[in-house]
Amino acid sequence: MSTISKNSLKSSLLQLECHFTWTLLKQDVDLDELEETIDSQIEFLTESAITNYNLLSYVCHLKKSNEEALRNLKRAEEEVKKNHPDEIARRSLVTWGNYAWIYYHMERYEEAQTYVRKVENGCGKLSSTAQQKTQFPEIYAEEGWALLKFGKKYYERARDCFENALKNEPNNPEFNAGYAITMYRLEETSLAQGTQVGLSFQPLERAVELNPEDTFIMALFALKLQDLKRFNEGEMYIERALSKTPDLPYVLRYAAKFYRRNRKVEKALEVLKKALAVTPKSTFLHHQLGLCYRIKFFHLRKSAKCTPQKQVDELLRLSIFHFKTAIEKKPKFFAAHTDLAGMYEEAKMYREAEEMYQKAFQINILSCTDKQQLYLSYGNFQNFHMKSESEAIRYYTEGVKIEEDSFIRDKCKEALKKLLKKRIQEGLGDASDFATLGLVHSLNSEKGEAIECYEKAVALRPDCEEYLSALCELRLSISC
Repeated sequence: MSTISKNSLKSSLLQLECHFTWTLLKQDVDLDELEETIDSQIEFLTESAITNYNLLSYVCHLKKSNEEALRNLKRAEEEVKKNHPDEIARRSLVTWGNYAWIYYHMERYEEAQTYVRKVENGCGKLSSTAQQKTQFPEIYAEEGWALLKFGKKYYERARDCFENALKNEPNNPEFNAGYAITMYRLEETSLAQGTQVGLSFQPLERAVELNPEDTFIMALFALKLQDLKRFNEGEMYIERALSKTPDLPYVLRYAAKFYRRNRKVEKALEVLKKALAVTPKSTFLHHQLGLCYRIKFFHLRKSAKCTPQKQVDELLRLSIFHFKTAIEKKPKFFAAHTDLAGMYEEAKMYREAEEMYQKAFQINILSCTDKQQLYLSYGNFQNFHMKSESEAIRYYTEGVKIEEDSFIRDKCKEALKKLLKKRIQEGLGDASDFATLGLVHSLNSEKGEAIECYEKAVALRPDCEEYLSALCELRLSISC
């Protein structure tokens, strides 16, 4: 193939709407875990098979398995023929785009060009414009589902995609479900930043109204009602979802979460064990089991006088076992790392706790709030278990320095402030301690206290430009 025609092909490929042009970066996700999630959804959520096969083909490509990627695109085509025989072109545009890109990467340029033409011809027959996504909201929706599966970093883009799809078809149950799930996920993320609960309530309610048979959405709606303290309504929806699809693992897992948060731990354990029998590889379920056993452990330990120590120890062992299993199956499962480290602390297994924190620091897909949580947890470990105030101060400070407003950052500030004041009162404070306390006061808009701290830091280290600069800026901010 000539250089000119190859460049022309590449230019055509970049115009396609498919996973290869949606900027889905492999460094932002655990590919093995994502592949397992997609496989599970193909098995249990058959209505989304086309979307999942298309995404799975892209994941296979990222894992350098293009032949398997082609096989998954073939499966997507079969699903289209079976479920949408009258809309084959409309429902196949993303699939054909993925075919074109995969053949291009395999250097099978003629086949790539064939699929580019199929997309162009399909669009030409279906629409008088070249604006594919505007004319075909299914493409917006499919992009939204893909973005949603690539994690927190992509949630806002996913929301925009579903909003665009809904502009064309506001009553489409699938588009409303995608939008509701995205808003729920966004809200979960924003709660770590102290945002009010409730943004996803109306989208979830709307999605349930449009498709009362979608028990996945019904279970999420129940959790949202629970967030809003509407416990009886939430439980009604959970029970309705369980009665309609008693063996669907996605409903079982959310039902278990609902019961655990409602302090019905034994009921949650019962549901989780049932779900685990259906999907034994689920990291989510093992993590939830660990959380349930942790609750029971703390509860029984409080009443240790009337509880055999052997029973308390067994709950500790079970919690550790399930958190550990979750990490073995999903090495980048951040929450499981910090939860397991915490239980190692309870077991006084400090070497294992240290090892777990260090593994957590190596996870390369952490959000800002995840990092803040890690610095807070590890700072607490150093402070309360290792009795190292200097290390605790170091890690609390790292958490504070991440400029993402959240209640976790506030906790880092509180812990840091308390520890620094203690050191200073005991006569152990040095210039760095005064400067760090000044930083905390400054972030809390306590400028007078911040200036006082930086003045003491400068008195101890008059040659430190960092302290002098901070003090100068604070004084200027007051005089302006």
